[in-house]
Amino acid sequence: MMLSMALLGAVMPAHAEGSFCPGLIKAVEPKLAGHEAAFIRSYEPGGDEEGLPLGLSTTAFTYDNALAVIALVACGRINEGRVIGNALVHAASNDRSFEDGRLRNAYRAGPVGSGAALLPGWWDHQKNIWGEDPAQDGTATGNVAWAALALLTLHEATGDAAYLANARRLMDWIIVNASDGTDGFSGGFHGYDPQQVRLTWMSTEHNADVYAVASWLHRLTSEPRYQDAAQTARRLLDRTFRGDHFLLGTKPDGSDAESNLLALDVQLWPWMAVPDAPAWRKALGFAESKLAVDGGFDFNGDRDGVWVEGTAQAALAYQIVGDAAASRRLLAGMGADRTSSGLLNATRSARLTTGLSIDPTGATTIQDFFYYKRPHLGATAWAVLAETGWNPFTGARVP
Repeated sequence: MMLSMALLGAVMPAHAEGSFCPGLIKAVEPKLAGHEAAFIRSYEPGGDEEGLPLGLSTTAFTYDNALAVIALVACGRINEGRVIGNALVHAASNDRSFEDGRLRNAYRAGPVGSGAALLPGWWDHQKNIWGEDPAQDGTATGNVAWAALALLTLHEATGDAAYLANARRLMDWIIVNASDGTDGFSGGFHGYDPQQVRLTWMSTEHNADVYAVASWLHRLTSEPRYQDAAQTARRLLDRTFRGDHFLLGTKPDGSDAESNLLALDVQLWPWMAVPDAPAWRKALGFAESKLAVDGGFDFNGDRDGVWVEGTAQAALAYQIVGDAAASRRLLAGMGADRTSSGLLNATRSARLTTGLSIDPTGATTIQDFFYYKRPHLGATAWAVLAETGWNPFTGARVP
């Protein structure tokens, strides 16, 4: 009951002055209206683009859609959030190849029918074949956890037990498929059906997500397996904390990730998800010293521009530590990132590096994962969460 009250107390009227909620609603409401279940495309073409690259043209990333669910609830638009939540539930129960309840990293944007949930793809006219992205077809543990957080948010907002039951199914999938008895949960699966590659590395970010889901489920159900799962994820977070910052996680062989690889969300999410680890908040100061740029934060340490999504995450982080002024400054700056679509651009510069490879198997270390200046669902959702003071890891407003 207390959690439900906290969640409902975080609802912000969609018409609030200066709110990012109207932009989010403008972007998604027409695509959800009249449907029981639908996914929202993650990106829209940038101002200088006639269309999206083929690899993104039909793509609704699971993570972005889960964030949109939580942000819509924060905006007081629970019915719209349910449409996306219903799509997540359907997709986990209706896969074209697997019957174990997994979620893919992305689905085809649009209404969801009665059969297997469609995956993103495109027709390659040069090769005369249907193309898909092996990373989008895969299943990242963190993305499954974010979908569960979205369903738990809907359960608290609506009282619908089906959302709780499906969040439990997703967490149970993680317990069965991403744990090998070590301290922490592994990365998930990558590649094309039906033989996908198991990702043996562990991510600090993923384990923060899993901790949040498992802890929330334990609060609601008191089931020991969720407490055990939370403790397993917490041990990986403890291992990767270095006194004032977090490592990315581990390599595929189980050794620690390279210390020079930095990512903003890795410095913020663990202590946003684990309220009883105040020492971890030192990582915010580390992020300020290593990742801050004029007007916001970069994704990594090369400081080549503002990552809007991460800057919104930092705005929420500042609220959690009680620095409302710093939060307001970042949010005010993001007003310039709004686009006519209603969504915020992913970056302020034309392209932003991450220092990461698009291949999660580790087979190549070429740094080819970039963000571009395109309207982005995920960045907009995080801006809403920061402005409403909504912690998506706990389902409660920041005190």
